[in-house]
Amino acid sequence: MVVNVLCAYDRDMSALEQAYQHCQCVTAAHYENFPVASHLLPKKLRRPISVIYTFARSADDFADEGDFSKAQRHEKLDDYSAKLNTIENAGAINDPVFIALADVIKKHALPLSLFHDLLTAFKMDVDKTRFADFAEILNYCHYSANPVGRLLLHLNNTASPQNLIQSDAVCSALQLINFYQDLQQDYQENDRIYLPQDEMQQFKVSEHHLQQTCSDAAMQALMDLQLQRATALLQKGHSLGNRQTGRFGLELRMMIHGGAHVLASLREHRGNVFRRPRLSKSAILQIAFKALFRISV
Repeated sequence: MVVNVLCAYDRDMSALEQAYQHCQCVTAAHYENFPVASHLLPKKLRRPISVIYTFARSADDFADEGDFSKAQRHEKLDDYSAKLNTIENAGAINDPVFIALADVIKKHALPLSLFHDLLTAFKMDVDKTRFADFAEILNYCHYSANPVGRLLLHLNNTASPQNLIQSDAVCSALQLINFYQDLQQDYQENDRIYLPQDEMQQFKVSEHHLQQTCSDAAMQALMDLQLQRATALLQKGHSLGNRQTGRFGLELRMMIHGGAHVLASLREHRGNVFRRPRLSKSAILQIAFKALFRISV
């Protein structure tokens, strides 16, 4: 958990610099889970992104980690909402995460609503484990994934209306892809099913399929539909990466082509939809090549 990350500070540092160092320390401790902090990104963006990551990571921990009751989880997330309101009202805050976050929001004119959206998703994580239909799943992506892409565009000063729309498509697609490669893990560890309940009934797929990792024809047909939707969303937004320049654009194209590669792997594994795709060294090189030369997905 973020709260367990220990960082050493220089006594001569200001409170703001200590706050930034805390966030960078958290990011380094969880680097394997945070690809967008890679060295591909412009150096000027790494520090603000580490702050946004620390905010999101700590809130996610409140929603999922530890032995907190539901009431305690909501209390902690509500406290984060209150601290965002304090930032909006230019109030004083002692929490290092929010000291740094207030500075990032001010310097880059980031919409506070996007941080509130992320908290909405984490609050949904506390209570919601089933989704009635695909519209409900997309609504979850609206809060859990789309704000991240929008924040990155704002940091990069490229948050045009068209870019924001395509960013939403890419981020929702990547969130869906993440769901589909972790079907078994999400069900076994968190009792969550990110498949539409109405379509599970339509294709005669039950929770037994997830319990027994059963990849029969019904499960494969259901997953084919989900993968088609994710592919359509990724294709809708993929040209966004080609319009972004420099390291930021390269990083974005890497993420898009990485998602496309996982989708292709999931299709190839039709005999076992629960087999989690792995990125080989050759696959990473292919992704990098396509990103570098702006090849379409």
